[in-house]
Amino acid sequence: MEFLVATAIAALVAGGVYLSLRGRTFQVVLGLTLLSYAVNLFLFAVGRLIVNRPPLYDKAVAEHTDPLPQALVLTAIVITFGMTALVVILSLRSFLESGSDQVDGRIEPDEIEDQP
Repeated sequence: MEFLVATAIAALVAGGVYLSLRGRTFQVVLGLTLLSYAVNLFLFAVGRLIVNRPPLYDKAVAEHTDPLPQALVLTAIVITFGMTALVVILSLRSFLESGSDQVDGRIEPDEIEDQP
């Protein structure tokens, strides 16, 4: 189970870094979102992967799930939603201002031919 979660985190980080380094704004937004998902999954995995255990402490239960990582992940999901909304609005505004969705603002060669 731990290997599967570690592999999923590694795949999300690799995809997020790859997309974040791309030249178009939509790909950067997707990359940042994938990185946020990887961090959320990592925080959730840090709280021990225990299946079918209650999240609350009870003297009768020998092992219980730590509720702190779950609370951190819920908070991180809300922060990620706000961050993604802000980045989407900024990228849309940049596209409307410059007419290009390139991160650095350069125009691609095929877009130059289309302009009058």
